[in-house]
Amino acid sequence: MPHAPEIRSNVPGTFAWSVFHERHPALVRQVLDALPYGPTERAAVERLLAESTTGVLEPLPADAPDAAQWLRWGDGRWGEPWGEAPFLWAESYFYRRLLDATGYFRPGAWHGVDPFAPFKATELGGTAVDGELAALDGLDALPHDRRAHALLSSALWGNRADLSFRITARAAGTTPSDLLADDSALLWAALERADGGRVCVVADNAGRELLPDLVLIDHLLARGLASQVGLYVKPQPYFVSDATMTDVLAALDRLRTAPSRAASDIGERLWRAMGDGTLVVRTHPFFCAPLPYHVLPADLRAEFAGAALTILKGDLNYRRLVGDRLWPPTTPFTDATEHFPSPVAALRTLKSDVVVGLDPATLTRLDTTGTPWRTTGHHAVIQVTAHR
Repeated sequence: MPHAPEIRSNVPGTFAWSVFHERHPALVRQVLDALPYGPTERAAVERLLAESTTGVLEPLPADAPDAAQWLRWGDGRWGEPWGEAPFLWAESYFYRRLLDATGYFRPGAWHGVDPFAPFKATELGGTAVDGELAALDGLDALPHDRRAHALLSSALWGNRADLSFRITARAAGTTPSDLLADDSALLWAALERADGGRVCVVADNAGRELLPDLVLIDHLLARGLASQVGLYVKPQPYFVSDATMTDVLAALDRLRTAPSRAASDIGERLWRAMGDGTLVVRTHPFFCAPLPYHVLPADLRAEFAGAALTILKGDLNYRRLVGDRLWPPTTPFTDATEHFPSPVAALRTLKSDVVVGLDPATLTRLDTTGTPWRTTGHHAVIQVTAHR
């Protein structure tokens, strides 16, 4: 691929700059309001916020469990301003440091407490979720192709709270202009060619967004499109709402106890699938690394290499897949993903600057709107590189 500059957060007015100077301060307020952290934790969080906007990058404490790993990841960056580091690197490090500030890794009462758990629980427990799950009761009556479309669409748009299974089942709620690239036919064709091979799904967010991912996984297993699914989650809390094993169990429980018969049946099937090994939940430290997938460690690369298809969910996985750079948006998706060890599909709503695989006419139309279309979450892509 041609070279493109890495995105950084040191230019006022850019999206990356706003994340550190607007989004993170608001997030810190929410975290400190959601849990009764003591003076030590609160002071550490405030110091992190000040350091990340006006200070320089400092390494983790020497006794941190992953201090040596982060020293290597940050080699050559320590002591430089946060904004001069690549945006992906600095944003990842902010969340790692936030865990340290709240006591997640330290011995004591706050050890292992997810600072984002209140947000996840509120979203997953909301009454709106019951209505969304109830819509599953009507999906069995749909023709096969329309059912598949509904489930894929729900997984794609899961982080738009105004959409649900009910909306996607009616094939409404979005317009063709919302979906900037649609390789869904290639995705289903790749699964059909795989003839029941192993499929990897790399999760994005927990809560309300993880539910349609699990429903899609159930569809792949029940229809024989996958003989086994590996669901990959984060090893620790990350980026506010990223899914961990705890979040998977919470989502499964939400399905199993739903008033909807279809939802509860799906939850029970997935529960049994975990028990018999046809659904395997996995994780790896690299999923919280500040690095692109171009540098996958050998063991994780080998796992993906054996997959018939790897489905990557969400914006952060997309940034890591193609590289968090200012690529020309017409750069072919196949070129940007040629490094990945298996056929790969990206299901992503746009919430950051990087994007590839758009046709020139679509790019012209979007650029003439005068809106920040790359970062609003109002547009999405389904992009597939099916052959290796």
